[in-house]
This record gives sequence, structure tokens and C-alpha cells, in this order.
Amino acid sequence: MDQTSYYFNEKEKHEIKKVAKELLSTLKQEKLVLDWRRRQQTKAAVKVAIEEILDGLPESYSIEAYQRKCQEVYQQVYECYSEAGRSIYTAAA
Repeated sequence: MDQTSYYFNEKEKHEIKKVAKELLSTLKQEKLVLDWRRRQQTKAAVKVAIEEILDGLPESYSIEAYQRKCQEVYQQVYECYSEAGRSIYTAAA
């Protein structure tokens, strides 16, 4: 199933928002340390945190969609959060 064909009910939308907030909070507070992208161990810890927290997404996500989301989120975090939880979004504000 293509990700654009997902339709979520209000409860699922709430669950997705809750998971997203938890993920961002965990990453900023615990995982995105200074120079996190330079060390394999810290990159792996970020990836594991993403996978564990996204496991809380609604069951309507297929395994393939879950795996794709994990990859997409990791790539976004890697590209946008350079060090110690500072993001390109903060710099632009």
C-alpha cells in the first residue's frame, strides 16, 4: 500500500502525533549529542531510538510502511540535526 493511500481516524492521528512528539523529545534530550554523526555508536543509537519509538505507530501501518518511515525519519534527522539537538530549523528561525 502506498503511503499516500493511508487514511487515519482521529484516534490514529492522535497516536501518530504522540509518537512524533515523543521521538523528537527523546532525540533532542538523549541522542543528538555533540558530533553525533561522526561516531558509529551514536548514529546507531539514534537509529535504534527511531525504530523503538516508531514501533508505537498505529497498527494500520504495514511492516513495509514502518520500515520506510524509520529510514525516512533517520535520513531527515541525519540531514537536519547536525549536533547536540540543534537543527537547521532553529538556525532559520
